[in-house]
Amino acid sequence: MPLWIPPLIAFLAGSIPFGLLIAKTKGVNIREHGSGNIGATNVLRVIGKPYGIGCLILDFLKGFLPSLLAINVFVIAGKNPQFIMDNLNGMANTFPAVDAWKAQTLVIIVGLAAIMGHNYSPWIGFKGGKGIATSGGVLVALMPVGVVVLLAIWLLFFVTSRYVSVASIGTAIMVPVVTLYGSYRHGYLSDGTWNKPLFVFSIVVALLAVWRHRTNIKSLMNGTEHKFSKKKK
Repeated sequence: MPLWIPPLIAFLAGSIPFGLLIAKTKGVNIREHGSGNIGATNVLRVIGKPYGIGCLILDFLKGFLPSLLAINVFVIAGKNPQFIMDNLNGMANTFPAVDAWKAQTLVIIVGLAAIMGHNYSPWIGFKGGKGIATSGGVLVALMPVGVVVLLAIWLLFFVTSRYVSVASIGTAIMVPVVTLYGSYRHGYLSDGTWNKPLFVFSIVVALLAVWRHRTNIKSLMNGTEHKFSKKKK
């Protein structure tokens, strides 16, 4: 498979504005309600929980499926793909172990393309969501165990603050830490075989997430950020 096809597929998949489309089925322009964001959180607040959950799943898949494709077409010799798909009927590009970083970098480019497609969709004037669910999909494909840890961190932040934005920002900042710790825990740091492109990607994801939440940060500082409160019985 030509090297440019998976990143293009990833960007186009990521650019599908599911939140906007879901809201339109209810006759609502989601960009004119709530926070104006097309992400799952705003869809949940404005349209309702089932639609918000549906949007969350679809945005997650926009990152997960292209990354799954990349893992199976950019293969390191001597290593099985993380998710075996018969190497997509022989379309895989196999890299020798000495060039493992090239395969790793290409996988990262695909994941980043999906996130950028979501954050800056050409179908809605190069605007979009904050990329949390799509980034989560990418990370599940690249480091599934690490995502379990990140989910626990997200829940901790959310339960203690009741702010989705605080939970998302806090978890994003922890992504590079969890990534680096995973490499250390498996002994990859000591022998130099750790996935350096993945660590760089984790830093980029964290910075992108914080940047996309800059309006939330201002709202938090002004005390106007939406806070989920416990329902009274």
